[in-house]
Amino acid sequence: MDVLSDVITAVRAGRPHSSRRTKYGPWGMRFPASEGAGFHVVLQGSAWLIPPGGTPPAVRLGVGDVVFLAHGRGHALADDPGTPLADVVPGPDGAWPTPADDPPPSAPAPVTQLLCGAYQLNRARAHPLLSHLPDVVHLPAGAGAHPALRSAIDLLGSELRTPLPGSDALVPALLDTLLLYILRTWWLGEQASSGPDGQPAGWSQALADPAVSAALTAVHDDPARSWTVADLGSLGGLSRAAFARRFTALVGEPPLAYLTWWRMTTAGRLLRADDAPLRSVAQRTGYTSEFAFAKAFKREYGMAPGQYRRQAG
Repeated sequence: MDVLSDVITAVRAGRPHSSRRTKYGPWGMRFPASEGAGFHVVLQGSAWLIPPGGTPPAVRLGVGDVVFLAHGRGHALADDPGTPLADVVPGPDGAWPTPADDPPPSAPAPVTQLLCGAYQLNRARAHPLLSHLPDVVHLPAGAGAHPALRSAIDLLGSELRTPLPGSDALVPALLDTLLLYILRTWWLGEQASSGPDGQPAGWSQALADPAVSAALTAVHDDPARSWTVADLGSLGGLSRAAFARRFTALVGEPPLAYLTWWRMTTAGRLLRADDAPLRSVAQRTGYTSEFAFAKAFKREYGMAPGQYRRQAG
């Protein structure tokens, strides 16, 4: 599995949720902070995204604009920054409610249609690719902009507008697809935004750099292998020292520290997923003995693997 797909698999928890909303001006909704991430798409009309405390400033959204809020911070949507806000109260499972559309007003009023969604994430093992995202990822619409993302939005919007047999299975799959397209679109945009040295800005440098990207892919593909820094550097044609410097600068930690982190993240996912023997989990994450695995796991998670599995169950 490639790095971006692995990141989503590792941090996702629970079932994503989505709804279409039709609002007539004036309207305003305040979304509380949460452990997950959320997105909004303007299908018709316009809206303002209002971050908490007014920092950064409110962002005007037009038809086709997408905003992704990766860190679960509270925010608001309104037809105007000055409109009073009504609180949106999430359900017990963290999902935003799916209210009935606003009743049409007696007098003509501006109409806004929104596509809103929420993802439940495991913040305890947040991957740096997600941790380094800005508070608000704004992907403006435009002629010919982000065609794959637009197609995913159209498919999801159609299923929510007119549910048909199979929609209950299709909608979560389309939400996962939409999340990947949002992150891919942001990542490609970051690659196109060069810094002073001509390199892409942000953590996406790691995925854009051939040597570091090759090492990350290798670690994600085969975390059980006894990787050395020299092995990983050779994948990109770099010496051990040159590779270690580049990897640490772009990823934010040394190669073997990232390898251990990813092994433990993978181990946690395996322990939650099934009841495979601890010996098998240890071998699949690069540990030759169950004792060494348990010691490393407890150092990372603060508890033994068996206790973690019981709590996760």
